[in-house]
Amino acid sequence: MRFFASALILSLSLLSHPLGAQEPARPQSGPKDQTQPARPKPPRPSSLDELFERLGKAQSEREAEGIASLIERRFSRSGSDTADLLLSRAAQAFGKKDFPLAIELIDRVLTLQPNWAEAWYKRATVFYQLDDPVGAMADLHRALTIEPRHFNAWTGLGHILMASDDKARALLAYRKVLEINPQMDDVKTIVTKLTPEVDGQDL
Repeated sequence: MRFFASALILSLSLLSHPLGAQEPARPQSGPKDQTQPARPKPPRPSSLDELFERLGKAQSEREAEGIASLIERRFSRSGSDTADLLLSRAAQAFGKKDFPLAIELIDRVLTLQPNWAEAWYKRATVFYQLDDPVGAMADLHRALTIEPRHFNAWTGLGHILMASDDKARALLAYRKVLEINPQMDDVKTIVTKLTPEVDGQDL
């Protein structure tokens, strides 16, 4: 699923300071001031909390997609080069539809980084492809316990609940997505359609 501002470095020229002239017709300049102006510090990258705050205030789907992409990049980093590499290889296996290998690799990732929400989310995706919605839901709940703002995990949970015809709880999951990312038009469409269907039902 996709988003950092590049630092702008200002170039300042040195000032020259002319000294007294030896000959009126040919004034001589003294040496230039060699003092270098201090370079401005590059802007501090936004924290994850700040990115989520910006996501909630985004004014268009395009703006929200850019911020969501930055959040997803943060989610994809575990802090362990080994775990990141293994998850990358799992993604390659997933792309080749080698789902057993993908599961094996992600299992190794979770042994190294059991509190990495993204790894639980990725394994849930593989389980769903293996027609194991129970395993997928369990992993999505683990991901959301670690990172309750994981909008992709909430979306996946909504899809699984819809597939099992649990429309009431699916609607709750989709509404949670919109609390985090109000500009997801496809989810808004689903919520608009589901709301009258589940209205009045006991949750």
